[in-house]
Amino acid sequence: VQLQAFGGGLVQPGGSLRLSCAASTTSLDNVAIGWFRQAPGKEREWVSCISASDGSTYYADSVKGRFTVSRDNAEKNTVYLQMSGLKSEDTAVYYCALDTADLVSSSPREYDYWGQGTLVTVSS
Repeated sequence: VQLQAFGGGLVQPGGSLRLSCAASTTSLDNVAIGWFRQAPGKEREWVSCISASDGSTYYADSVKGRFTVSRDNAEKNTVYLQMSGLKSEDTAVYYCALDTADLVSSSPREYDYWGQGTLVTVSS
């Protein structure tokens, strides 16, 4: 399985971005997808995930109310992370990952496949 996260860029504080996670060889319609981020000098941090079983969504406290994870109902191989109200502390490389066991875990160890990250920079 090959995943790719894209859509990052430079945005001003308070702005919005939508990240996409796409798979080249499989549908993401019935698998759990997690979003993580890693800021310079920091450990990888769980951001959000969407379950395979019922589409439930989960968020880290730091992004709750600002970020939304969703599936593309038309493009079955794409999952989005809509980010709004961005803050400087959201600056990081963002990764998407696939969890074949649908554990909806916040631990990176529970994810089986990872995509290359996309850099999000929040700065004025």
